[in-house]
Amino acid sequence: MSSSPEYWIGTDIVARDVWTTVPLDWSDPDGETIRVFARELVAAEKRNEDLPLLVHLQGGPGGKGSRPLGRSGWVGAALDRFRLVIPDQRGTGRSTPVSGAEFGAMPADEAARRLALHRADSIVRDLEAVRKTHYEGRQWWTIGQSYGGFLTLHYLSAAPEAIIGSAVTGGLAGLDADPAEVYRRTFPRVVEKNRAFRERVPHVAERISRAAEVLASEDVRLADGDRLTVRRLQTLGFEFGVAPGFDRVHWLFDEAFADAAETRLSDTFVEAVGAATGFAGQPLYAALQEAIYGPGPSAWAAQRERDRRPEFAESSRPLLFTGEMVFPWMFEEIRSLHGFRAGVERLAEGEWPIALYDAERLAANEVPVEAAVYFDDMYVDAQLSLDTAARVGSANAWVTNEYEHDGVHHDGVAERLFSALERRLGGTRSSR
Repeated sequence: MSSSPEYWIGTDIVARDVWTTVPLDWSDPDGETIRVFARELVAAEKRNEDLPLLVHLQGGPGGKGSRPLGRSGWVGAALDRFRLVIPDQRGTGRSTPVSGAEFGAMPADEAARRLALHRADSIVRDLEAVRKTHYEGRQWWTIGQSYGGFLTLHYLSAAPEAIIGSAVTGGLAGLDADPAEVYRRTFPRVVEKNRAFRERVPHVAERISRAAEVLASEDVRLADGDRLTVRRLQTLGFEFGVAPGFDRVHWLFDEAFADAAETRLSDTFVEAVGAATGFAGQPLYAALQEAIYGPGPSAWAAQRERDRRPEFAESSRPLLFTGEMVFPWMFEEIRSLHGFRAGVERLAEGEWPIALYDAERLAANEVPVEAAVYFDDMYVDAQLSLDTAARVGSANAWVTNEYEHDGVHHDGVAERLFSALERRLGGTRSSR
């Protein structure tokens, strides 16, 4: 157990860092240990108040905690009420990190075993260790974004006594949905996002096709030596699920070419695409993408669904971008993922037990849950979310098409959820 002195973020947030030592494998408490990092934030004017606690369950998988620059969006709504705890999930950020070099040196079975130790069950055990070590076991509130909603459901299955109330934004997982069902549902939405993108910026479609033709016919190399392929270019569609995503992709292609005839890709474009598709800062996001839905085997569900959809072929025009999907070739073509290849392949082909969701316990749940379900969400199927809301006791769903998957970053979303929880709990902003 350790913590840093207080320091400032901007002019109105006071922070401190805390570390907690936990087992790498919670089933072997006397074995290898790692450190989990969390940052505690409090509004400067409330720094001496006894505030309720709120823990942020970050998206992912393999997501480090937010690094706020100020009190906008959900952070502002949280700091109006709570002392906010933002952990880095194990293996990410300032928690004991993982690397491709580390995993690449392991036998495949050991690499897969260690990857499986970075799923929801271990993350929630880590959170419980943080709560008990640094906060005397006080109950806390949770806010879960995206994969953080998956973590919320596991937390409510495993240790609901720790939680006062939970807000979930774009993250109510299907309790029984395997990766194959998830991608059957989300691929059509990706097609629709592609159509909407072309409708929004019709002048870019031909430029995208020309860029794809260059990549198909030439050996274009990134700064790290990786070849920039058409299928890697297609993964820019990860962006289509967030509010600024269309514009981000548009502006990339705005500077795609270095000549007026548009035959030579610009260095600016190549570098930007490499950075946007490289996973250098979040390799666990790729490594665990299909493992978050249960014990497996996933058998590369996204790739199998893509193979059934010829409109996503590299040679198809207009070129379609893919969404929040990870494909086996990424671990061959993307340098930051090379070392994870053997372990990920073993995860995809085998059973890795995990008690993810307890349907009976969730049905009897009494912890108030307020969830934002984004009707047009490209990442999380809204119908699966609504089915889950109906099966979890004390869960309310607010369904809206006003926001994309990143709606929590907009003013008003978190405020609405926190206010609803406060009304249900019959307390005030200072209630614990």
